[in-house]
Amino acid sequence: MDMPVTAADAELLFDYRALAATPVAYQPFPHVVVADFLPAQALAQVYAELPKAERGGSFPPEALKLGPLARAAMQELQGPALKRAIAEKFGLDLADAPTMLTLRLATRQRDGQIHTDSVSKRVTVLLYLNPPNPRFAEADGCLRLLRGPADLEDYAVEVPPTRGTLLVFPNGPTTWHGHRTYVGPRHAVQLNYMTNDGRARSELRRHKLSALVKRVSSGL
Repeated sequence: MDMPVTAADAELLFDYRALAATPVAYQPFPHVVVADFLPAQALAQVYAELPKAERGGSFPPEALKLGPLARAAMQELQGPALKRAIAEKFGLDLADAPTMLTLRLATRQRDGQIHTDSVSKRVTVLLYLNPPNPRFAEADGCLRLLRGPADLEDYAVEVPPTRGTLLVFPNGPTTWHGHRTYVGPRHAVQLNYMTNDGRARSELRRHKLSALVKRVSSGL
């Protein structure tokens, strides 16, 4: 991209061709990693429009003060193009799956512990929005896809949270992941395609309430 990207071009931000061309990896569980899914120039623009306050926790995008391109990117991520691409990639029917999207600005001492995601989340999508950082190069804050729940060093894949990298995996009882302790700025989008059961509806209601509370109180 030689010219700045505008919010009107949000559908052109992401490299859907690279996602389509990347095969599913199966160790330690089915997943796809696509570096530069948000290419460098667009990444720089979006990053410049994000809050830089080092506050932990997850924020619904409507609770944050985002620039026009960053907000358009959040909307595009929740749109039909990405959902369709992921459904085709993993052979899933996501047509009726509700979406839930949050943004993390920083990680805390307690973040990154080994876990699997909630059973109400059918698919987890992570998009990393950080510039290069020497600590990331040393593996701090790099997400690890683990072979089991007991050892953070027993990993098959390590994903640096930089370069507009996209990580997608369908959730399951063995989708263990986590990262080494990292305290500081670490911008990441988490998008989930949810189930349609009562647990998911409850989580989506909490998400909407969280958006309201944080919009009033965060000032970000």
